[in-house]
Amino acid sequence: MRLRLVPDETQFNFFGRWKLWLGISAVMVVIGFTSFLVQGLNYGIDFRGGTTIRTESAQPVDVGVYRDAVATLGLGDISITEVFDPSFGPDKNVAMIRIQAQDDVEAVTPETIAAVEAALAVVVPDIKFISVESVGPKVSGELIQTAALAVILAIGAVLVYIWLRFEWQFALGAVIALVHDVVLTIGVFSEIQIRFDLAIIAALLTIVGYSLNDTVVVFDRVRENLRKYKNRPLKEVLNLSINETLSRTLMTSLTTLLALIALYVLGGDVIRGFVFAMIWGVVVGTYSSIFVASTILLYLGVKRDWTKKDGSAGNQYANIDA
Repeated sequence: MRLRLVPDETQFNFFGRWKLWLGISAVMVVIGFTSFLVQGLNYGIDFRGGTTIRTESAQPVDVGVYRDAVATLGLGDISITEVFDPSFGPDKNVAMIRIQAQDDVEAVTPETIAAVEAALAVVVPDIKFISVESVGPKVSGELIQTAALAVILAIGAVLVYIWLRFEWQFALGAVIALVHDVVLTIGVFSEIQIRFDLAIIAALLTIVGYSLNDTVVVFDRVRENLRKYKNRPLKEVLNLSINETLSRTLMTSLTTLLALIALYVLGGDVIRGFVFAMIWGVVVGTYSSIFVASTILLYLGVKRDWTKKDGSAGNQYANIDA
């Protein structure tokens, strides 16, 4: 017996309230963009410059004691957080100490790092310094520009690909859905103030690919059904196409989420931000492929030129294989 999340044949009306879905998406995008402008992102060391020291000890982490120990060094605002992980035993207490790059130096100097380690060793005799990572302000600034350019180029490449494969209306719908997913992901990171580093940029690019895959599957079925049902209204063809691909879409999303949730719970704090971005991206990517990309396509309409052969319907590139 096959596992079915939905029946083989469904007849959901996805466009009965299409204005409501677009309205919800528009409000969420505005909230996310406003949060980004007002609060900004909680940039990690990758983008702000500075040093991260990871410590481990058998003694429980007391953030106040740690802060008092390094306060006398005059390093300004230092972020100290305890790392929680279900895989840690009772004698494994981990902390992350983030020292932002000072204004008058390119990066935190080895002498400063040594002074921090010595100060902590006084109050926590058994402390171990597992790792030390440093990034200069100049490098971090270049990383921000490069990361933003990578996301923009990825979305631009998607626009060209969909435009060649389908009609321009399909391309615009897919790109709007991708921008929707990226803005909402950045917005939730801004609202919750989860650390935003290079791993999150990798997650954003992965989300773009995942969302595009879902959208192309739906659009392929739409194109097939437009040729098959030449006299049906576009709204009916879109509803039929989404219903026909619904089982595949939900099964793909669910199995991906199961793996991601396991990673989030058991994978440790190092990849937790990346996995959270992926979980959020799978959810909004699945939503946008149905309620954003297809709704934009319905709003724009599609030129249905049936004087051409089916194999080249749409434009001269419409039959290019994926």
